[in-house]
Amino acid sequence: MDGSSVDVKTHLNHDQPSTCFTDANALMALQQLERPTILVVDDTPANLSLLGQMLKDDYRVKLANHGQRALDLAAATPPDLILCDVMMPGMNGFEVCQRLKRNPATTRIPVIFVTAALDVEEEKHGFEVGAVDYIHKPVTPLIVLARVRAHLQIKRWQDFMEDQSAWLQQEVARQVQQVVQLQSATIHVMVSLAEFRDEETGNHIRRTQEYVRLLGDWMLRHGFYPLVLTSATVDQIAQAAPLHDIGKIAIPDHILLKPAQLNSEEFEVMKTHAMQGFEILEQARHSMGEDNPLLFYASQITRHHHERWDGSGYPDGLSGAAIPLAARLMAVADVYDAIRSSRPYKRPFTHAATIALIEEGRGRHFDPDVLDAFFDLHETFASIAEQLADTER
Repeated sequence: MDGSSVDVKTHLNHDQPSTCFTDANALMALQQLERPTILVVDDTPANLSLLGQMLKDDYRVKLANHGQRALDLAAATPPDLILCDVMMPGMNGFEVCQRLKRNPATTRIPVIFVTAALDVEEEKHGFEVGAVDYIHKPVTPLIVLARVRAHLQIKRWQDFMEDQSAWLQQEVARQVQQVVQLQSATIHVMVSLAEFRDEETGNHIRRTQEYVRLLGDWMLRHGFYPLVLTSATVDQIAQAAPLHDIGKIAIPDHILLKPAQLNSEEFEVMKTHAMQGFEILEQARHSMGEDNPLLFYASQITRHHHERWDGSGYPDGLSGAAIPLAARLMAVADVYDAIRSSRPYKRPFTHAATIALIEEGRGRHFDPDVLDAFFDLHETFASIAEQLADTER
């Protein structure tokens, strides 16, 4: 035995050209390829030959007479199972098993130790390094074949379950992506309906969404509200932001499209858009499942983005931290954009004038923490306002 691998199998007839293989020969070759592969590792040639003879009728067998050769063979073409001697010169079986388990390409290969009697502590160590079973020498064909068959069956079930798990994960990911795409399309339609009836442009929607995302990211990075804010919730809040004025589709045209400031009675009607939008989204949320996070934040934003820190806002007169965080972020984004934007009854304010007005609302209109984020980001706000400036409709 020279230490190289040996493939113990029935050889094809090489006396004839390959083009003359009979159907029987081809079938035999295919059956050999489909057989599980067993790698036998032992430093004694007689043991290698004995195990090879026991296994050759049912399996493709590869032989290695030292640990490093076994590792090389296993890494090159992972076998289905390994029978490994423990007491070998140089690298013993325990070390071979440990190295196999550290390599992602071979970690799942079951290893059965084939060895003379060990004491309890050594046998325990074998299981600790990753072996699945022991076969004690002198070996008996019936026991060897039974153990090999049992562990190959276990491995097939494990492989099947892992393949099923991977497929299910891919399928769930695919279906989740479909739901996300459907949500995005639904939101786009709802926003487009509101935008179609409103004097505000789609750029208002895009700008305020970016402002909300900026504010949420800043507060996440600076450790605010760790029980609420994660990268996922910031993204969900930003995705929900475009729905903040969806309730305006229920406001009569003569009020919604009035080319002048509203009188007190008209303004009271306009204020109902917060509850109107909330009720629309709550119906959708109950239909799609109340745990839908996007619609949960959209409902909060739509109902409460006109609340004020001091309790003087609408529709519920909430104050301070009782106002949902998503709505507090939206309040700053919406007011900044409204002041910077042109309306039939007013000219747009400059960025400098806008931040001065917003600062006046600290602790009255706006959450002071959110304003800290705004003032740290105000130059980026100005850049977004310029990049997504309104165009003539």
